[in-house]
Amino acid sequence: MSYKRLRAPHLLPVILVTLAAALAPAQVSYTAMPLDQGFGKLDTSSPSVPAQQIIDNFTAKESEFRSAMGNYTYERSVKVETIDDDGKVDGQYYQVTDITFDPSGRRYEKVVFAPQNSLQRVSMSPADFQDIEQRLPFVLTKEDVGQYDLMYLGKQQVDEVDTYVFDVKPKVMEKNKRYFQGRIWVDQKDLQIVVTNGKNVPDDTRKGHEDLSPPFTTYREQIDGKYWFPVYTRGEGVLHFMGGNGYLSQDVHMRETLKYAKYKRFGSTVKITFDGQEIGQGTGNQAPPPQQQPAKPQ
Repeated sequence: MSYKRLRAPHLLPVILVTLAAALAPAQVSYTAMPLDQGFGKLDTSSPSVPAQQIIDNFTAKESEFRSAMGNYTYERSVKVETIDDDGKVDGQYYQVTDITFDPSGRRYEKVVFAPQNSLQRVSMSPADFQDIEQRLPFVLTKEDVGQYDLMYLGKQQVDEVDTYVFDVKPKVMEKNKRYFQGRIWVDQKDLQIVVTNGKNVPDDTRKGHEDLSPPFTTYREQIDGKYWFPVYTRGEGVLHFMGGNGYLSQDVHMRETLKYAKYKRFGSTVKITFDGQEIGQGTGNQAPPPQQQPAKPQ
């Protein structure tokens, strides 16, 4: 997400120094916060199959996942907070939204809870809301992978999930477009992203027009036995705004939490009969309970 006079990060374990170095050319300075746990030792040995084959396979599965996700309803909650020097919340944006379908099957968002926005030191920009809807639940499809350079780093266990690890960065950043830069963990069996750690780039650092973006971590969970859906995004840290004509430089401690819940496949149960005999039954809008998930903070 990117904020006008804004917010900050929270990353993953193991990779703070590496990620900070990787992101340095594309971001303003920030102060990182402590990281989560649950990641095993990185095995940097060569994979049993070529890295490009892994990339081809998982980006194809990500394309399939993106298409499937468009057929699910779910609830998304967003909380953005500013924190004062005493560690207390002094401003908050909070909204709960149902992503659902109308009777004609058209997808829409319905806000179900939204107390008054009390943020005073920052304001949310259009890019923030675009990040919430599109970029924080990062999906790297075969259609989009050509925009990025991917570097295979090795294998790593995330909780009980065996993953391949890749660094991701945009090849070229075109004007008025935003990209992901950071690190992804791909489940070795299902070949889908299970954890994303990085930030959206580039930031707008022009004095008087600053629109900054902190790093974030998004965790996915296997919802229906086939697809890994985003369930939790976390960020916390301090971003540093430069001064300008008529205003001073400012550091703002931000905290964000996004949760995605109540996934349910949209549809209706279909029963097919021939000569009075039932010959098939389609799947309805009920999904099996969660099966696997990488470690994520509570």
